[in-house]
Amino acid sequence: MSAFKSDFLRIMSERGFIHQTSDDAALDDLFAKEVVTAYIGFDATAKSLHAGSLIQIMMLHWLEKTGHRPIALMGGGTSMIGDPSFKDEARKLLTPADIDANLVGIRRNFAPYLTFGDGPGKALMVNNADWLMSINYVEFLRDVGRHFSVNRMLSFDSVKLRLDREQSLSFLEFNYMILQAYDFVELSKRTGCRLQMGGSDQWGNIVNGIDLGHRMGTPQLFALTTPLLTTSSGAKMGKTASGAVWLDPEMLSPYDFWQYWRNTEDADVGRFLKLYTTLPLDEVARLATLDGAEINEAKKVLATEITALLHGRQAAEQAAETARKTFEEGVTADSLPTVEMPRAELEAGVGILALFVKAGLAASNGEARRHVQGGAVRLNDQPVSDDRRAVTLQDLSPEGVLKLSLGKKKHVLVRAI
Repeated sequence: MSAFKSDFLRIMSERGFIHQTSDDAALDDLFAKEVVTAYIGFDATAKSLHAGSLIQIMMLHWLEKTGHRPIALMGGGTSMIGDPSFKDEARKLLTPADIDANLVGIRRNFAPYLTFGDGPGKALMVNNADWLMSINYVEFLRDVGRHFSVNRMLSFDSVKLRLDREQSLSFLEFNYMILQAYDFVELSKRTGCRLQMGGSDQWGNIVNGIDLGHRMGTPQLFALTTPLLTTSSGAKMGKTASGAVWLDPEMLSPYDFWQYWRNTEDADVGRFLKLYTTLPLDEVARLATLDGAEINEAKKVLATEITALLHGRQAAEQAAETARKTFEEGVTADSLPTVEMPRAELEAGVGILALFVKAGLAASNGEARRHVQGGAVRLNDQPVSDDRRAVTLQDLSPEGVLKLSLGKKKHVLVRAI
């Protein structure tokens, strides 16, 4: 569909969120004439979501901003199984206690983006454990399972890929798509939900829910999926060599979050400004045309705007200022990520490799050694070429800190206590 009437779908289209919809015209009519309730599901596989989930969170943010009602569906029930879609092997099974702890953390991720409440125009947070954990299995098979064709389920790319590789798909995992489809029907009955959104890898699961709703008498249900995002070089969004880009500030500092976006590849700046910020599109277009050294200014705007949405404007500007001082003035900024170390350990001397591992700049001594050999390691802004170098109290600054650097963009302070 070339032009949407409704604000929400027009924004989704203009900003690059739409990969597929199940019925463009009918969905646009629905958004144009009434308040639409739509949901995205999030399984509780960790204590925080990471940057790979931000595109989905931004869709819910725009949904609320255009006057509609978003639902963040917490997968308290489905997390007991784990989504097998496009996975090479079964997920590690989580205990109910693990899932509950993870849900507490994930709920915090949404607070900056959505306003939750019971009133009109307020977002809802719902847990599918509320209905899935009390299902009577035999009744469920009779009332819901009979609507599913195994032949059709085997034809979905998410399943075929696993089977074509001759990797086992357990009956437990095979049930996941039935439960997800049932979630859509249940949300339709409980909240009037008409639309499920998700990544393009969820298309088959969402369409299953639409079909099940049709067979079980719901109003017409709809699907909207986003492109499966990678960076221009093919890297997966939200992951780096050193780990996930967590949304929880206790798991990743606002400064490191800011740095992740500051390091965006040139070719991705315009696309990411559209998807991950709320800047007007004319400003996005202006920033996207910058090149040469000026593209770095656009990257700083990108990093600051995304960080401000999640962690607040003050934290974003502090991260930007820390980076400016560190890179442009060469000073040690107090707001750099900091780890503490007993003075007694430094008195005895700590190997540079172990120190880099402790600071989180390397996963192992072997990785740290490779960084030293590659010339990427600096201590107090001085290159380190000896991987047996011991760091002692003599290396401390007058303020009692060490500055560790990996390459030009990763820095950690070690504070003696």
